[in-house]
Amino acid sequence: MKKNSLLFLVFLSLPLYTWADKTLDSLLNVLDRTIQEHETYVAQRESRIGHLKSLVNGTEVKSAEHYNLNNQIYKEYRAFICDSAIHYLNENIRIAEYLHDTDRKIESKLQLSLLLSSTGMYTESIDVLESVGRQEVAARLIPDYYTCFDHVYGELSVYTQDKALSGHYWSISQAYRDSLYAILPPASEERLLMREALLRDQHQYEEALKINDLRLAEMEPYTPQYAIATYHRSLIYKYSGDHLGEEKNLCISAISDIRSAIKDHASLWMLAQLLYEDGDMERAYQYMRFSWNATKFYNARLRSWQSADVLSLIDKTYQAMIEKQNGRLQQYLLLITTLLVLLIVALGYIYRQMKKLADARNHLQQANEQLNGLNEELRQMNSCLSSTNIELSESNQIKEEYIARFIKLCSTYINRLDAYRRMVNKKVSAGQIAELLKITRSQDALDEELEELYANFDTAFLHLFPDFVKKFNDLLQDNERIVLKKDELLNTELRIFALIRLGIEDSSQIAEFLRYSVNTIYNYRAKVKNKTRGSREDFEDLVRKIR
Repeated sequence: MKKNSLLFLVFLSLPLYTWADKTLDSLLNVLDRTIQEHETYVAQRESRIGHLKSLVNGTEVKSAEHYNLNNQIYKEYRAFICDSAIHYLNENIRIAEYLHDTDRKIESKLQLSLLLSSTGMYTESIDVLESVGRQEVAARLIPDYYTCFDHVYGELSVYTQDKALSGHYWSISQAYRDSLYAILPPASEERLLMREALLRDQHQYEEALKINDLRLAEMEPYTPQYAIATYHRSLIYKYSGDHLGEEKNLCISAISDIRSAIKDHASLWMLAQLLYEDGDMERAYQYMRFSWNATKFYNARLRSWQSADVLSLIDKTYQAMIEKQNGRLQQYLLLITTLLVLLIVALGYIYRQMKKLADARNHLQQANEQLNGLNEELRQMNSCLSSTNIELSESNQIKEEYIARFIKLCSTYINRLDAYRRMVNKKVSAGQIAELLKITRSQDALDEELEELYANFDTAFLHLFPDFVKKFNDLLQDNERIVLKKDELLNTELRIFALIRLGIEDSSQIAEFLRYSVNTIYNYRAKVKNKTRGSREDFEDLVRKIR
C-alpha cells in the first residue's frame, strides 16, 4: 500500500508536458485514486476555512481587517459552497457601506455578480451590476466591471431559448469583451485567455495551444487556475476533433479540481459523458455520481441542470448493464455447479482405477515370489526380471505419489470451488456486483494457485528423488552448478529436467505445465546441455537414470 501511494504521488508530481505522454488509462487510474482520496483534500480546505474564521473572531467587527478576512473566506468558499460564498460577499458589502468605502463595496458587488452569473442566477447578477454606477468604478476595477458584463450576457446568449435574444445578448457580451481586451496588459492571464478563445473560435488550433502553453507555464499544478486552463485546453482539442486529447485534458482538469477540493467542476461530468459514449459504462456511472454529489454539495442550480439529463441516461444504461451481468453470473453459477458434478464423477473414476492398480500390484508381487523359487539355471533371467521389477516398482511409486497428491488437490479444489460458489452467490444476493467484478478481474488468485501447484510438484518429486539436485549438479561443470535460493526446492531449469526424469520429454507438454513458450523451454534445455561435463547428446539419458 505504501509503495502504491508513493508511485501515485510521484505520478501526480509530473508536469503537464509529461502527463501528455501518458496513456488515457494511466490518467484514469490516477483520477480513480484521487476520487478515493477526495475527503483528504476537502478536509484541508475546511481546515483553512476554520482557521480564517477563528481569525475573524479576533478582529474588530466591521473593520477593514474584518473585510479582508471575509474576502479570503469567500475565495475559499467560491468553488466549494455557493451559498456560503454569497453570504460572505453580502456581509462584505455591508461592512464596506458601514466604512463608507465605495471601492470595497463595488469590488464585493462585482465579485457577487460574477459568482451569481457563474451559477446560473443571471437576473440576480444583472440586478447587482445595475446597482453599480459606471462613474463610481475605480480604474483598477474597470477590468472586473467589464468582465462581469461580458460573462453574464455571454452565458445568457448560450442558455436562452429565444434565438433573437441570444443574438442580442451576444452582441452586448462582445462589446464589453472588446472594451476589456483594449485595456488589459498584453501578458496578463485574462488577455491570454481571451486571445486563446479567439484563436480557438477562428479554428487556429495550433496557435491556441501555444497560448495555452504560455498560461500553463505560469501556473502551479493542481491549483484551481490549473484546472481551468486544462479545461480550456480540452476545448481546443474538442473543436479540432482530437477526441483523445480532449479526454486526457478533461482528466487532468478533474484531478486538479478534486485535489483543490473544488465542488463546482464541469470537467468530471463532461469526461463521464465522453466515457459513456466510448462504452466505459462503469467509470462513466461512477464519475457522474461523484460529480452529482459534488454539485449538490456546492448547491448551484446551473450545474444541477447541466448534469441531470446525462446522469439519468447513464444511470438507466448502467442499471441495464447490471441486470445483464446478473444474468451472466447466474449462468456462471450453473456452469460451476456442472463442473463440480463432473469433478466428483472424475474422482470416482480415479478411485476405481486406483483399486485396479492395487490389484495389479498384488499380482505382480505374487509373480515375483514365484520367480524367486526358480532354479539356478534361471538366475540370468531373474536378474533381468529383477531389474524390470525395480523399474516397475519405481514407476508404481511415482504413480502412487502423484495420484495421492492429485486426489488431495482435487479435494482441495472442490472445497475452493464450493467456497467460491457460496461467495459469488452471497455477493450476487447482496447486490455487490461491482466488488464481484473487481474480484473476478484479479490475477492474484491464479498466481497463488500456480505457486501452490509448483510447490506440490517440487515436494512430491524430491520425496521420490531426494538426491536429484546433487546428482544433477554432478553432471555439470564445477563453475556451472545450480545454486538454489533460500526456501527454493527447485527452480525452472531443475523443474524442466525433473519432468524429463518422469518421462515427459515433449517441450510443448513441459511448456504447458510451466506456462512458458515452447521456444523458451527449448532454450533452457539447450543452455543446460552446454554446461555438461560430458557429451551434450548423452546428458538427458544420464538425467533419466538418476535414482
